[in-house]
Parts: sequence; C-alpha cells; structure tokens
Amino acid sequence: MHITWLGSTAIKIQAKPKHDEVSIVIDPYKPEVGSFPTNLAPDVAVYTQGDENSITVGEAFSLSMPGEIEIKNVLISAVQGNKEKQTMIRIDAENLSLAHLGKTKKTLTNTQLEVLSGVDILLLPVGGGDEMYTAQEAMKAVNAIEPRIIIPIGHKSDNDPKADEVERFIKEIGIKAKATDKKIIIKKKDLPAEETDVYILTKE
Repeated sequence: MHITWLGSTAIKIQAKPKHDEVSIVIDPYKPEVGSFPTNLAPDVAVYTQGDENSITVGEAFSLSMPGEIEIKNVLISAVQGNKEKQTMIRIDAENLSLAHLGKTKKTLTNTQLEVLSGVDILLLPVGGGDEMYTAQEAMKAVNAIEPRIIIPIGHKSDNDPKADEVERFIKEIGIKAKATDKKIIIKKKDLPAEETDVYILTKE
C-alpha cells in the first residue's frame, strides 16, 4: 500500500490487491491557501466532510456518506462522524486495514470504534485549533483505536499555516518517527509485532 500526504487531511492511496491496482484519494478539497495537485484522477474519491469543493477530474466512484463500496478487492467503509455530513473512513486492502478520522476533536463513539478500532494504520489529525485534535486529544484516539502504525495528518503546512507542528504530537507520544518521506510504502510484513510505529509524511 502506497500512502502520500497531499496536505491538510488529503491523502492518496495506491493499493494493488491481487492483480488490480486501485487509486484512492481521501478529502480532495480545494484549499483556501497553499498548493494542491490539480490533476487528481483516482478510481475512488472518498470524503470526510461532504463532497463540495472536490477537485478530482474524470469519473471516479464516490463515497461521501456512511456506507460501503467495494472495488477490485478493496473495501471502503464510512461511519458517521461527529457532525452532519462528516464521516470517518476505513479501508481494507492488501491484507491491511487503514483508518482516516477526517477533521475531528471529539472522543470517538462506540459506533465509530466498532468500525475503526484495531486497524493496522491510523491517519490521525493532529493540527489542533477548532477542528482537529491537539497532541493530548490525539493520544486518546490512539489509545482507543490501538493501531500498529500512526501517520499524523492535518499538521502545519502551506495549506494549514496556523495548525500545530507535527513535532508537538511526536513529543507527546514519545516515539521516534521511523521514517519521514513524501511517500510511504507499507506491506503486511512491515507491521510491528508489539510496539507502535510512527511514520511522518512530508507534503507531496
């Protein structure tokens, strides 16, 4: 599974279950400031804050409300978020599971945890402010979900210049980042056996 951070909560995932390849973009919203890809043409577009202001091109399968879609052996599930038109996402592909919480500051509900808990990879919003977890709040979500790999998102970038620096979360969790790169490739064999790993993505 290839994972790329596009800025804010936007993520590109390339999965290759069996002999097919599937491109998924989560939260392809036009940012108010900063740079963003203009040629996104995924197979699937998934939204955690509704599908307004989407900037994908071409014809993609779309999921912007609670429910499930399956395409080429990739299962994408969306559970209701904490506000109307908000969802949280789970993706199962390549024998890996991944959760994306969107923008949230709320404690996760039992219904959300039924879908999200125990995933291998957690895309965790750590930008603070009025819309995303502070470092301390993010830790509560980590303890509830118990992922094996954490990838912080929503931290300070040209799209979110007022957001918290990712280093604030790294200091709070007390785990040295295992890798920092524009794209991270994670395979089932890469999952830690017991401890939790943290990967930091730099913006594409």
